[in-house]
Amino acid sequence: MEELAETFVELSDAVAVEPDLDHVLILLADRSVRLLTIAAAGLLLVDQAGVPQASGASDDRVAALCELDGPLRECCRAGAPVAVDLSAPATAHRWPEFTAAAVAVGFASVHTLPLRLRDQVLGATSLFRTEPVGPDERTLRVAQALADVAAIGLSQARSLRRQTDLAAQLQHALTSRVVIEQAKGIIAERLGIGVDVAFTALRHYARSNNNRIAELSASVVAGEFDVALLRRRRR
Repeated sequence: MEELAETFVELSDAVAVEPDLDHVLILLADRSVRLLTIAAAGLLLVDQAGVPQASGASDDRVAALCELDGPLRECCRAGAPVAVDLSAPATAHRWPEFTAAAVAVGFASVHTLPLRLRDQVLGATSLFRTEPVGPDERTLRVAQALADVAAIGLSQARSLRRQTDLAAQLQHALTSRVVIEQAKGIIAERLGIGVDVAFTALRHYARSNNNRIAELSASVVAGEFDVALLRRRRR
C-alpha cells in the first residue's frame, strides 16, 4: 500500500506542470508492472478526435505493439475495457498482425482499460500477461485507479495548455490591432488622407502583394516600407 500511495503522488507530480506526455506514460507503464501481477504494460494517449498522440511502454516489446491496431486502440475507440485471450481464433481474426506479434514475444493475454475522465476518453492502458488468464479483480481495480489518477492530471494539463494558447492568441491579436492602428495613422498623416482611406489602401496593397496586413503594418511603423507606394496604388 505504501508503494501504491507513493506512485499516486509521483504520477500527480509528473502531470502537475506542462508534462512530457511520453515521460508520464512510460512512468505509468513502469509502475503498473511493479505494482500489478503482469509481465508488461503499454499505454496510448489520443486527442479529442481519437488520433494517437503519444505512447509509452514498460519495454521495447510492448512499444512495438502500441504502434499496431489491437486492443489498446479498440479501448480508445470504445472507451470501455477490452480483454482478450491471444490464443483465441477470434482474436487472431480481428487483429492478425497485433496477435501474431504479441504471441511471438511471449504474451498470452491482454486486458486493456480506458484512461477516462467522465465521458472524455484520453487514452488506454494495456496489461500484458504470459498466462491466458487475465488479472484478478483487485489488480484491475488498482490498474484502473492508476489510470484514473493519470487521466485527471492529463486532463487538467490539457486545459491549462489550452488556456495558455488562447491567452497567447488574444495577446497576438491585440498587438496586431495596435500596430495596424499605428500604421493607419502614419499613412494618413504622410499622404494627407483620412484614416479609413489609409486602411483601405493598406489592405488593398497587402492583398495585391500577398502580404499579411499585420506584417505590412509593422513594416510601416518600423519605417521599412515606402508609404508613397500606397499613393501610386491608389491612382
